[in-house]
Amino acid sequence: MNQPGTAPSCDIIAEMAERAIADIPAPLRRHVAGIAIAVEELASDETLDEMGIESPFELTGLYAGTPIGERSVMDVARPPDMITLYRQAILLEWIETNEDLYALVRNVIVHEIAHHFGFTEAQIEALESDPT
Repeated sequence: MNQPGTAPSCDIIAEMAERAIADIPAPLRRHVAGIAIAVEELASDETLDEMGIESPFELTGLYAGTPIGERSVMDVARPPDMITLYRQAILLEWIETNEDLYALVRNVIVHEIAHHFGFTEAQIEALESDPT
């Protein structure tokens, strides 16, 4: 996959994210149909300002979209919901925690979807530990 000492590329992180979406816990599966995944190096200054975050290394992922409960058949066509993963922030957390990289990417995906749909931190923690 990678040569020793080579950081995983955006493409590899995206592949892990797609696998994580396919393995998403059952309570979130109905929310992820048609979701798009993007991988960027770091969050932009504009995104960080909007989120009130100072360091781009503090943001590993971001969900953008309209919650299912707020959608209507009368809505104008909109782009698909998207999760953006921030490669360098994920890699820094990977190095700092020594967690399995796929598990880390999966947790970011689960966390972003769950927050977007109003899950509490306790519910998210239970989902992140659920292997199904």
